[in-house]
Amino acid sequence: MLATTPTGIRADYPEPLWVQAAELITKEITSGALKPGSRLPPERELCIQLDISRVTLRKALNKLVEDGLLEASHGRGWYVATTAMSKEWPNSLESFSETARRMGLSATSRVLTSTTYPATIDEAEEFLIAPGTRMFSLDRVRLLDGVPTAIDYATIPLHLVPGFESIDFTTTSLYEQLQLAGITPVRADSTIEAREADEYAAKHLDIGVGKPLLVMHQRVVDATDKPVFASKIQYSGERYRLRTFFARRR
Repeated sequence: MLATTPTGIRADYPEPLWVQAAELITKEITSGALKPGSRLPPERELCIQLDISRVTLRKALNKLVEDGLLEASHGRGWYVATTAMSKEWPNSLESFSETARRMGLSATSRVLTSTTYPATIDEAEEFLIAPGTRMFSLDRVRLLDGVPTAIDYATIPLHLVPGFESIDFTTTSLYEQLQLAGITPVRADSTIEAREADEYAAKHLDIGVGKPLLVMHQRVVDATDKPVFASKIQYSGERYRLRTFFARRR
């Protein structure tokens, strides 16, 4: 069975039912609920669970085959493609360290600052906390195989992660420490914009002033939509490539 409940498919939504079904199955794959190489439930079972016809289901499954997420085996069913999670930049939330491991690279950090401070009014609104609440701030240069690739500025309400100010994040993953603290990030609302490197960024990324940066702002939440942390990541435009896909509604 899929982890997603049938209520995820809505006939009153503007998106066609097959598009909604494809998106739900895609989420199961990108979240790791459906592992590469695993077999999907039988079509009849999927139709019942998602409350859609077999024609609609087949259209969704065939689209996922086109996208490289599924593989069809005649007479045996549908399988998650073994390469489904090996894209350079998948549409799933993963840490810098996880991305590096997937690409066969070594991720390290150079910690610039690790401190606590009182939350501003804007941060209080963003994290749904009281102004003045203690925040943990972590600024790092992120390196891949020793090459500076990004500057990561992260902020977290300190009461969620007591003791984080004493952790050495040179080789420690922030996401792994969050997991150990009982916090599971599940979604990041992100915006990406182009900027030119100022003297500070140029110095730490070993690039020229004015060189292009790809700046990503993220607000990460848990399964209850509770804000967990916020970050701004400045990627060197010469060392980072963002890949995604856009599908036209049919």
